[in-house]
Amino acid sequence: MAANSSSSTGSKSGGGKQSGPSAEQVVATFQRMRQEQRSMASKAAEFEMDINEHSLVIDTLKEVDPGRKCFRLMGGVLVERTVKEVLPALETNKDQIGKVLEALNTQMQTKGRELTEYRERYNIRLVGEEDKSKGAGGSSNKDAQDGGGSKPSTGVLVS
Repeated sequence: MAANSSSSTGSKSGGGKQSGPSAEQVVATFQRMRQEQRSMASKAAEFEMDINEHSLVIDTLKEVDPGRKCFRLMGGVLVERTVKEVLPALETNKDQIGKVLEALNTQMQTKGRELTEYRERYNIRLVGEEDKSKGAGGSSNKDAQDGGGSKPSTGVLVS
């Protein structure tokens, strides 16, 4: 698993490490991590919409007679209940969705930190960020890519 057969990479400035993953592997891992973060963000937005819908229904049901009949979709089956029975269940569901959303937001923050660390470790730059780094002393990076710098360039440009 740790064996990597690229022998033409030369020595890296990471101490006594063996040669790391290829640029393609670094990009693939980075893209996978970004996709995981995007899917988490998408799921979080979905949960936020669910919470908003629950709030809307709860606010509406609070204004009606508790004995009034209402219908609830449970497992694909529409069931008849009373407002008195449905309202506490909706509030509980809303609270549980909120807890899941908080946990998901924590996971997204952790994934964001992992992505940042991974980007820094492998000097990954996104296409739009190239101009920013040139203004902040990125010319030494350009020199390293042209062979004029003392540090070997291990950066990866990701679109």
